[in-house]
Amino acid sequence: MSEPGRKVLHIDCDCFFAAVEMREQPHLRDVPIAIGGESDRRGVIATCNYPAREFGVRSAMATATARRLCPDLVLLRGRMELYREVSAQVMNILRDYSPLLEQVSVDEAYLELDPDQQASQVAAEIRERVRHEVGISVSVGGAPNKFLAKVASDWNKPDGQKMIPPQEVDEFVKALPVGRIPGIGPAFQARLKVLGIETCDDARSWDLNELVRRFGRSGVHLYQRCRGQDNRPLSMDRERKSVSVERTYAQDKTRHEECVAEVAALYEKWQERVSRTSWKPEALAPFVKVKFADFTQTTMADIQESATPEGFQRLLLQALKREDKPVRLLGIGGRFPQISEKQLNLF
Repeated sequence: MSEPGRKVLHIDCDCFFAAVEMREQPHLRDVPIAIGGESDRRGVIATCNYPAREFGVRSAMATATARRLCPDLVLLRGRMELYREVSAQVMNILRDYSPLLEQVSVDEAYLELDPDQQASQVAAEIRERVRHEVGISVSVGGAPNKFLAKVASDWNKPDGQKMIPPQEVDEFVKALPVGRIPGIGPAFQARLKVLGIETCDDARSWDLNELVRRFGRSGVHLYQRCRGQDNRPLSMDRERKSVSVERTYAQDKTRHEECVAEVAALYEKWQERVSRTSWKPEALAPFVKVKFADFTQTTMADIQESATPEGFQRLLLQALKREDKPVRLLGIGGRFPQISEKQLNLF
């Protein structure tokens, strides 16, 4: 069962790759587009926007099939470096609300809140901030565990949210089609239908031993999920060691003075983010990040420099001297110095 009082959010970017391309190329917003490989190379669709989905185009579909369904489909090659950059922006926003973050993929993550946080309010704020700061939309689901949060995030797509409070879990799950349970694919769903199992309520009439006898470990999974059970904790890869902010500009910046002038706004946002941690700005070692128009990037750090607007400006000017190119992204941050006892003895 879920832990009492647990609040888990699942955040899912809507048609992520396509959404980023529509942000970069606004003239594509209302036409069917897809990201994928060409049909003459046995390509498949990675993702597509909602106008394309109206024609029946779907992820993992052969590009040749997609073109037959939608002859006017605009096919784009993926730009993973750009998508990772946008993903990092989204994840940085999520970290403002909880240190308990599990990034599942480039476009989805789980967030666990404190008991006193209002899940619906946090979800609405996240959606608004991603829309305003990143330029794409996300859908958010909230529930007492990861399974239900993921189901809920898909409920009101795109750009929607659904909360499943503890007192509503049982009724919600009973009516849930078994095909909505993550991990139950079309083949397994067809086998269940033969047995008269189409909803979670149908599955509840089967005892655990019989489900295990017929389906093995998948039977255990079905038994637990059809009762709304999921005790998996969030998986965090590593302890956080830095705090940073960055911004991608709609128009590339071509002059050093323009870039330096952006430090004040970045610093204000960075200070706000640092205030949500137990660290003090003056205890952090500053660094700057510059991404150029051709997507090459450089960073500049100096542990002797101060994490102040002036310190970040000095680092930025040093970084900009490395390349004479227009700038598409600027970032500043601070790392928590990791000094071992052996290193201290050297001083």
